[in-house]
Amino acid sequence: MDIYTIIFLALAVFIFLRLRSVLGQRTGSERPPYDRAAPNVVQRGQDNNVVPMPGSVIDQPTAAAPTEPVEPTDRWKGVAEPGTALAQGLDAVATQDSSFDPRHFLSGARSAYEMIVLAFANGDRRALKDLLSTEVYESFETAIKDREKHEQKTETRFVSIDKAEIVNAETRDRSAQLTVRFVSQMISVTRDKTGTIVDGSPDKVADITDVWTFARDSTSRDPNWKLVGTGSAH
Repeated sequence: MDIYTIIFLALAVFIFLRLRSVLGQRTGSERPPYDRAAPNVVQRGQDNNVVPMPGSVIDQPTAAAPTEPVEPTDRWKGVAEPGTALAQGLDAVATQDSSFDPRHFLSGARSAYEMIVLAFANGDRRALKDLLSTEVYESFETAIKDREKHEQKTETRFVSIDKAEIVNAETRDRSAQLTVRFVSQMISVTRDKTGTIVDGSPDKVADITDVWTFARDSTSRDPNWKLVGTGSAH
């Protein structure tokens, strides 16, 4: 062998001995490698019953702290005074219908009030049928027919609805009934077929106070209230 072969053999032996000293030998009795993260993974799996997956962790919403029960004195704040008959009536309505919200009801009642007044003035029977009870509808239709018989037309325009407040609440069997006082300003005039004014004025703003009662079957899926009674206050 030449000198170069001897040198390469010597280097190979030297490298083999160095690797052996660093890596050691496997005898078959070694303990498996220790996974420093394993205990945590197992523990989390036991605690949450969830197998951790690669990727981002989505924070789960924490359970909301139990809210303090609403004091009866605050339940109908701004709608009814505590201890009054109105407050007790609202309690009865809410007992029948847990989703009842008097402010939401009043918002709808204001819209219904305006729609009904204008539909009556225009003789819109279809709109009235959806908003009135059978008895009230029949009364409104009678007035419309009488107006048509005399060939009269009514023009009504709202200037404002200044107030809508619940003045009475009660339950009757499955029915919840709420009475609302509306204070509004409107212009209304009725003319005959020649255009002659027979009632009201096209220029005068009238102050109107109406007291209407709405009802709803608390067991029905239909969330709408219907007008079941009308009156006025002076």
